[in-house]
Order: sequence, then C-alpha cells, then structure tokens
Amino acid sequence: MKKSETNSLKNPEVETTKKQDSLFARRLIEASLDPLVTISPEGKITDMNLATVNVTGLTRDQLRGTDFFSYFTQPLKARELYQEIFAAGSITDSALTLSHKDGKQTNVLINGSVYKDSKNQVLGVVIVARDVTEQKRIEKELIEARVFAELATELAMTAKLKAESSSKRANEAMKAKQQFLSNMSHEIRTPMNAIIGFTKVLLKTDMSVKQKEYLNAIKMSGDSLIVLINDILDLAKVDAGKMVFEHIPFRLSMSVSALLHLFEPKIHEKNLRLVKEYDDRIPEVLLGDSVRLHQIVLNLISNAVKFTEKGKISLSARLVHEDDDKVTVRFAISDTGIGIPKEKIGKIFENFQQASSTTSRIYGGTGLGLAIVKQLVENQGGTVKVKSVVDKGSTFSFELSFAKTTESVESEIDIKELDTFLQDVKVLVVEDIALNQLLMKTMLDDFSFEADIASNGKIALEKLHKNTYDLILMDLHMPEMNGFEATEHIREVIKSDIPIIALTADVTTVDLKKCKAVGMDDYIAKPVDEKILYAKMVGFLKKNEHKGVHLPENLNKERITPYINLGYLNHRTKSNPDLMIQMIELYLDQTPALIKSIRKSIKEKNWETLYMAVHKLIPSFMIMGISKEYENIANKVLKYASTRLQINKIPELVSQFVSVLEHSCDELKIELELIKKTRT
Repeated sequence: MKKSETNSLKNPEVETTKKQDSLFARRLIEASLDPLVTISPEGKITDMNLATVNVTGLTRDQLRGTDFFSYFTQPLKARELYQEIFAAGSITDSALTLSHKDGKQTNVLINGSVYKDSKNQVLGVVIVARDVTEQKRIEKELIEARVFAELATELAMTAKLKAESSSKRANEAMKAKQQFLSNMSHEIRTPMNAIIGFTKVLLKTDMSVKQKEYLNAIKMSGDSLIVLINDILDLAKVDAGKMVFEHIPFRLSMSVSALLHLFEPKIHEKNLRLVKEYDDRIPEVLLGDSVRLHQIVLNLISNAVKFTEKGKISLSARLVHEDDDKVTVRFAISDTGIGIPKEKIGKIFENFQQASSTTSRIYGGTGLGLAIVKQLVENQGGTVKVKSVVDKGSTFSFELSFAKTTESVESEIDIKELDTFLQDVKVLVVEDIALNQLLMKTMLDDFSFEADIASNGKIALEKLHKNTYDLILMDLHMPEMNGFEATEHIREVIKSDIPIIALTADVTTVDLKKCKAVGMDDYIAKPVDEKILYAKMVGFLKKNEHKGVHLPENLNKERITPYINLGYLNHRTKSNPDLMIQMIELYLDQTPALIKSIRKSIKEKNWETLYMAVHKLIPSFMIMGISKEYENIANKVLKYASTRLQINKIPELVSQFVSVLEHSCDELKIELELIKKTRT
C-alpha cells in the first residue's frame, strides 16, 4: 500500500473534506453560464462546465487532462496569466481569445483565482472566461463608425468649403423667395382687404337686384383670389417648416355638412347629385385642426365638382379605428367626372401640375390644390390615395387620426349676438392705409363700437397717453413706428395690459408666437373676416372688469317665485364663478337703463327708440333663463313697433315682460351674492 493511501485511511476527515470541496466546486462550475474550468498547478484541466464544452466544441472527456493554454490563440499569454494568478492570488478582466474546434473564435475576459484546501494548501486555479464577442463586435463597429464619421466630417468640411459660394447663393435665393412671398402677401392682401371688406359693407345696404348681382360677382372674384394667395402661401409655409396644426375641439359631422352646403349651389347648377355618407359611430366632438381638414376636403370637392359634368359627387366619412384615446377616420371624395390617366396619377400631386396640358385651359385652376392636400395630410401623419378611370371618375381618399375629448364646442358668436353686454366700447385702430382705416371704422360702427384712428405706432402711443381705450387693433407694418415696436412700448414702458389684436397681411412671417413675444394677445389675417374679428374682440372685452351692483341692505334673502334659471349661463361659462359674476353684473347694469328707455319711448310714442331698446334686451332672456313666453311677448313688441300696427297693444305687452325683468333683477342680486360667497 502506498504511503498516500495509508494517510487517507488514517485520516477519514481529509477524505470527507475533499468530497465536500469537490461537490462545492461542481456546483459552482455548472452554475456559471460563462466557460468555467478548474486547473491543476501543472496547468492541466481537471474539471469544466457545460459552457466550456459548448465554446470549445469538445466533450468533457476530451477536455479533461489537457493543457489549458492550448485552447487560446495566444497560448504564451494564457500561460503568463495563469502564472500571474498563482503569484497574485487572482486576476480580473484579462482579454484572451478562445478557439473552437471548427476554427470559430470567441473573445473572452479571464477572471481567475486560486482555491485551497482546509489546510490552506493550493489545490489549483478556478478560471471564468466571460464571452465578450458581441461587445467586441460593437466596439469594433463603433470604432469603424467613428472613423467613418471623422472621414465623412472631413469630406463634408471639404465639400462645404468648395460649395460655400453656391450655398451662400442658395440661401440668398431662399431668403429672396420668402421675402418676395411676404411682400406679395402684404401688397395683395392690403387692397384685397379693402375690396372684399367694402363689398360686404355694400351688400348690407339697399340696392337693386342688378347691383347686388354685380357686387356678389366682385366678392366671389375676390374670394377666389384670396384662395389662390392662401394656396401659394401655404406651400411657402411647408417649405419654411412653419406649418402648425392646432388641436381644438370641433364637431366633425357639422363640419362635413357645412362643407357640402358651400357646394350645393354649384352642384345643383350643373344638375349633379350630392351624396353624403357619414358614420354615426364617429364621436360627436373630436380634437384636431378643423380648419386644415376643411382646406383638404374643400380642395378635393372643388376638384370633383370642377371635373364632373354629369352624375354625382360623393363624400363619405367612416370610422376605421377607435381606442381609448383617439379615432381614425377615412374620408373619401368620389365623382363621375373625366378621370385621370394612369400615367398621370403620380404627377398630379406635384406643384402646378394637372392631368393634361389642356386641363388648365378648359377647367381653369393653378394645379396647387392637390399639392396642398398632399402636404396637409402627410404632415398630419396620413397618406392620400387615388383611384381613377378615364371617363368614369375618380376617388380621392385619406385617413386622419383625431384625439378624443370630453370638451364642449362653443357655438360661433354671430354679429350682434352679445352686443347687449358691450356698451360704450372704445377701440384704437392703428393702421396707416386710409382705405383700411375707413373699412375698420365701418366694421366697428356695425358692432356699435367707437373707433379712434392712429396712422402709426408713434401716434398710437400719444393717443394712449391722452385717452382710455378698451382694446387696440394693431397693424404690424407701418412707417415711423411699426406694430411690434408700439406693442413692446405699451407693455414695457407704459405697463398697460390693454388687449392688443394684430392685423396683418403678411401671413408667411408673422405667427401667433411672434406676436405674443412682444406682448400681443392675438392676431387676424387680412382680409379681415368680420365674424372672426367680432368673436375675438368679444372674447377679450368680456374679460374686462365691470363695476358691480350693490345689494340693497334690506333685501329679502328668501327666494321669491323664480323668474330665472341659470342653467344656460352655468353651461356657457363652464361653471366659472368669475365669468358668471361678470355676466350677471352686466345684466344688472344694463337692464334697468333699458327698462327706463322703454317706458320713456312708450310715453313719447317713439317707436324706433322702443324697438332698439327691446331688441337689445331679447338676447338676455335666454342667457338668464327667463321663460321663452316672455321672449315671444318681446318679439311681438318688436313686430308692432317696426310695422306700426296694433300700437295700442304695446303698453300692455311691455308691462308683462318688464315686470318679469324687474323680478329677475331682484333674483339675480341674490344669486350674485351667493356666487360671490361660494367663490370666497
């Protein structure tokens, strides 16, 4: 018997310890996902895990007892690392390359340490080879990419230097183009503002049928020119990256109906049928840019009507997708017109392109409509598709997504709808062109607003130091001091927060952000739409503070028989107590004065003054929730006062609704006090 065997028999504890160490080592080895081996002091592999088998392509029996260093592409370096482990006790993250039997190489990071027995005698080395092949590949690609990037940068710099003069000329050309479009917009829109504006004013006056026909022709021509200008400028906005899409609540069904209504006269004139298909599953109110949607559909329907002589025009809106946050709607406009040749379909969306050279001559148009449609749809994440057969017709379709919303849509404010709440309004109009001055004054007169004119910003500042105004309409391009400079002075020097609405004919370079940057509250593009102007002005004027009405000290706090219902007011103001207080105070401020005027008019039999006073009162019936019955009585008074018929019935009718108005004032004083207490 050998001496070592004798010692083992004499020391069973040693055998047990060895078995435990071996079991522990085995568990560690197999637990590792990286190649792990144990090596004897002589450098022979004593054990390994499955990961080692996989990376070398050899079995355990083939590996066991072999030289550890032979599996590396740099065996000498592997031996040095092995010796370093014995010298230092461990190594970390030393790079080597393992070889597979098939020639495949694996980049690894070697981590190793000695392991000992219970008597602190070194038994061998444990080595873990972490596979970093992918990491090395990424590092290599990054290095290559960096080299290519540096090379590309160098080439780009060389190209930049060579093309510097060309680039400069290109930039100057682009600036010249933008400046030209800006000047064109301003120069054309300025006279068009006056032409269209005064045409609208004249159409409101008494004239012969022939005169009205001529004026309508002028207005239609002016509107067509504005459409052309807008088309060109919209393309310029896209080129300049200034096309911005709004996200405001709107009713899609109403928008579609309104669009079709615009084309009804032309469609009937050409004896075409109009077909509307609307998916009722589409939510009533959506969030998106209704103006841009109108522009897309208007262009497509306009084309359909233009190129169709018989048959029908169809517009469909179908829900194609809906989730918790948004819906996707597919719009399709079909016609039975001349169609588009297959080889031309790819070109019709290009600027100034039409299906054939004779199209413009026969049907008119610039060829910009479809180019704008494509830009507007694609910039909102959609795609325009077209199917067409020559002499059979065409179908243009597109899909757009809209966000869902629980917001309500405010009804459009019509002219005079709220004039009973806006008395003694004084507006400063800052405009340098005489025609536009006269037009703005005419519009403001229609609104029953007082207008004061300043021909430039400097004069406007002088007037502001001497007078008080409720709102300023500010042109932007004026001599001596332009609108931006004047506004900045008003905000920074005078420290006034008076509402300022910009009036601009230059829609390519002026936007809301630029106006707001100097302190303007909003802007309107020329030609000015009177409804939009009025709506914007009313919005700011309603925010102004008004003097409150003091409650009588001995006012009975108990509710009397109700004559009012503030449900409508609550809805319109979205339960905003400040707005409700403001509206009630306005009612309490104006109603007693109008009642006094009505009574005086009856006494003096001044039916015109009576008509005006009653007319101003009627809108407040609905706002304050006064019964429709009394509104009907007031309308009868208007009828009798205007026709001078049954004048004898007027005093009795007036007494009925005047009594209700007086009671309503008492109730509203109580409501006003309650709302104020609730707010505080």
